[in-house]
Amino acid sequence: MFLDVPLAQVLHQFATIFAVVDPVGTVPVFIAVTAFIAHERRRAVAFRAAFFAAVVLIGFLVAGQPVLNAIDVNLTSFQIAGGIVLFLFALTMIFGPSKPEKEVSQISMNDAEWAVYPLAIPSIASPGAMLAVVVLTDNNVYPIAAQLVTAAITLVVLAITLALMLLALPVQRLIGKAGASIISRVMGLILAAVAVDNVINALIARFGL
Repeated sequence: MFLDVPLAQVLHQFATIFAVVDPVGTVPVFIAVTAFIAHERRRAVAFRAAFFAAVVLIGFLVAGQPVLNAIDVNLTSFQIAGGIVLFLFALTMIFGPSKPEKEVSQISMNDAEWAVYPLAIPSIASPGAMLAVVVLTDNNVYPIAAQLVTAAITLVVLAITLALMLLALPVQRLIGKAGASIISRVMGLILAAVAVDNVINALIARFGL
């Protein structure tokens, strides 16, 4: 029991949030994003990405349901829109600019910009993760104590994500820029498939197919 929340429910929520945030899947994205920036900037990008993702997910946890209800947006519609955004991001990973073009564009971007997109959103705080925290803290179902537990679980998963990104630095040095480019393309294909799957599941739920 944690704050009068059954252990089984805590474990279920942890598994759900871990799956949608996908800390392990964030590592290749982090490697691809930081492959061409200075080493000293990579740790800053990792910390900021985790922080911004925490702000987004906790913000959705607290205000997501009231906001969506206020503007009369169905959760499945939000999931479909998020899946489309994730698919578009996946295409940029697959058909991204060449190395020189990417390096030139990165010179003008600061750490916060890289941390926000694509790491914090949509890689860590993905549409699925935003949707999950809203559903797991449904005001009509869960009391405040249970919602606090969900918030704590979310922060734990984000801490794990941050740790894995920091551990990715030696891996990144090992595989080099060519390896990072390959991983970026492969992960783009996987993310595209995940995005399509999210949209299909949302359509099934929306229309009861």
